[in-house]
Amino acid sequence: MVWRSVVISQPAKLKREHFSLVVEQSQSARVPFEDIAVIVLNHREITLTHPVLSACGEYGIGLFSTGDNHQPNGVFIPYLSHTRGTRMLRLQLDIDRPTAKRAWAEIVKLKIANQATCLRLAGKEGWDRLESCARRVRSGDSENMEAQASSFYFPQLFGARFNRALDGWVNAALDYGYAVLRGAIARGLVAHGLMPSIGLFHRSEQNAFNLADDLIEPFRPLVDLHVVKHRPAVAEETAQLAPSDKVALVSLLNADMRMPRGDMTVLAAIEQAIEALVRLFDDGAESVLELPRLIGLRQHRIEA
Repeated sequence: MVWRSVVISQPAKLKREHFSLVVEQSQSARVPFEDIAVIVLNHREITLTHPVLSACGEYGIGLFSTGDNHQPNGVFIPYLSHTRGTRMLRLQLDIDRPTAKRAWAEIVKLKIANQATCLRLAGKEGWDRLESCARRVRSGDSENMEAQASSFYFPQLFGARFNRALDGWVNAALDYGYAVLRGAIARGLVAHGLMPSIGLFHRSEQNAFNLADDLIEPFRPLVDLHVVKHRPAVAEETAQLAPSDKVALVSLLNADMRMPRGDMTVLAAIEQAIEALVRLFDDGAESVLELPRLIGLRQHRIEA
């Protein structure tokens, strides 16, 4: 099972040698491609060969680029890596709206429930109010409980003056963590033959990742919890994301979340959630969905 996240924040040359990625810096490192889930390129002086890109497609690796602000601005994902891609596309297009609306309601319920857990684990008040909001979600989230919950949740978590539109460490960290999650989910969707642009709820014609933006919602509070727990003591508007902050945010892909079949890494939870989504499209009901529950920031331990 893929489990490694490779973050490169110094000048480097990436090349392929047989079945491994070789990172040439002052000291070279070698990582088997079959172990890698994502690669993040976070420096302007990184070069890579075409065989590396080809290997990313072959092994289903998500390759992230970052912009001048060091935030992810692009992701390379495999192209038509599933043998039944056309069939899955037809199933996505043919899903009936009542089923899609009920599925979206289940996703929103878990998102708000995880936001409540995030508040509780962060020692903040108001988690009981969010649990009540989660219970009130109906098909299609007709009362827009998701937006109501978020408008209450973020000020409770980060302070009354917090706004997602402001510059600062917290929003930079949230954006970085969400972008990594979004890319990892898009990678998984493509690997299972799904078209990321065709969503259950998100339907923007200008968004290539509508379905990823649906499925990411219950995972977001994991990033929120990490950010509130690691918020810097210095003035937020002057603080910058350090390389160690970015490594820690990428490492959340190996944090444990609770799925119906037990505790597992975020990467494994994404795989199971997507497998359940495939069953939903293949004439299933919203009851087949398997979505994650937030349990904390524990990194997954592999038993010897």
